[in-house]
Amino acid sequence: MIRINDELTPEKLTPQLERLYEISAQKIRALEKAWDPARGAPAVTVRGVYSAREWTDWTEGFLYGSALLQFDATGEEWFLNYGRRGTVERMAPHLTNLGVHDHGFNNVSTYGNLLRLASENRFTAGDFEKQFYALALEASGAVQAARWTPLRDGRGFIYSFNGPHSLFVDTMRSLRSLALAHRLGHVLMGENGRRISLLERLVHHAEVTAEFSVYYGEGRDAYDVRGRVAHESLFNVNDGVYRCPSTQQGYSPFSTWTRGLAWAMCGFAEELEYLETVSDRELDPLGGREKIEGAMRRAAQAACDYYLEQAAADGIPYWDTGAPGLDKLGNWRNQPADPFNDFEPVDSSAVAVAAQGLFRLGHYLEQQPAERESAGRYRQAALTIANTLFGEPYLSTEPLHQGLILHSVYHRPKDWDYLPPGRRVPCGESSLWGDYHARELALLLLRQVRGHPYLAFFHI
Repeated sequence: MIRINDELTPEKLTPQLERLYEISAQKIRALEKAWDPARGAPAVTVRGVYSAREWTDWTEGFLYGSALLQFDATGEEWFLNYGRRGTVERMAPHLTNLGVHDHGFNNVSTYGNLLRLASENRFTAGDFEKQFYALALEASGAVQAARWTPLRDGRGFIYSFNGPHSLFVDTMRSLRSLALAHRLGHVLMGENGRRISLLERLVHHAEVTAEFSVYYGEGRDAYDVRGRVAHESLFNVNDGVYRCPSTQQGYSPFSTWTRGLAWAMCGFAEELEYLETVSDRELDPLGGREKIEGAMRRAAQAACDYYLEQAAADGIPYWDTGAPGLDKLGNWRNQPADPFNDFEPVDSSAVAVAAQGLFRLGHYLEQQPAERESAGRYRQAALTIANTLFGEPYLSTEPLHQGLILHSVYHRPKDWDYLPPGRRVPCGESSLWGDYHARELALLLLRQVRGHPYLAFFHI
């Protein structure tokens, strides 16, 4: 269980945040020199060198998006130019990719960051350039929303690359693409000219995920622990009825893959922030603000509370809460995580995502007087975790290592992660999504220190 440091502030973390971005600049430049885009998208490091993984190519947006975050943090135009050029030259196929649930990763990280920065007047962009980014985001949101499985109660969900029966909790973060397209005034056009609301699909997907992917300790099954998250939820597509939990990257359907938990934490929290900017008039036909935000807040708080219970004392989680080797680590919840142990790996990429979810949930709850104590707890937990993540042994200070954050795990069940000589579990490697979200977390805190506008994907 995490030991929260109540003395930390973003200001006290400023030296670590600035150091992270100094190291980040070196990593981005080194990867740009070494990487051949013909190889696909870099995903994870092997012996410190980024390599591709042929799966869904869901990480390319993090490559150019990282450069845009670097520009946001430092103002160095080289990173803006690299991110802008890479987005224009490489990202178009991702906009109309019908085969994935990853639009919120690839396209919001690139076109979304560019439109946000242009809207903040951080660089000179004419109306045509802004319209280009907006059109890309509109197309992305509609394509993502078209990947839809209807349920018998009239709701539905964005289905994963596994097929129409499969709801991934990861997809909570892809709702960003629907939110942006809706904010830009776009709709999905269906058969016979039917206009399909992207906000409606966002709300329905979030409600279904909150209902079936997050547990609340109410006796749903024998393993119903409040805050536990199922990576995958399966439905019968013939009648639209829920069947059972499942997983692709976790240990079992009845344990919690911690990166899936982190996606839920971050996804629900930032959608709550987004809904604060949506009018009651738009939400009333969908059930009303109290019902919609209530379901998301319940899911976000349950998931965040569970993370705080399941992480080690320094805020770092092992890759799955039911991983079979955890019992060999003794009283692991009450001591700092050990990324070099012989039994189960930690997952630093889950940490970067989860800490942002905690901070955003705290930011949202601060506006509600009855929740201010909880808000402070979540924010301080996020700062405690950042304090751990942005230092050794997680911050990669070795110049020849292309990754920024060490001890990330991609797919433990498939044994996709590099095993160093003499080690029994993966360690010492990075992932592009872990590096991106660490930069995003650091930028969220750094902008607050500098008095810049709050970092939100929908500030376009």
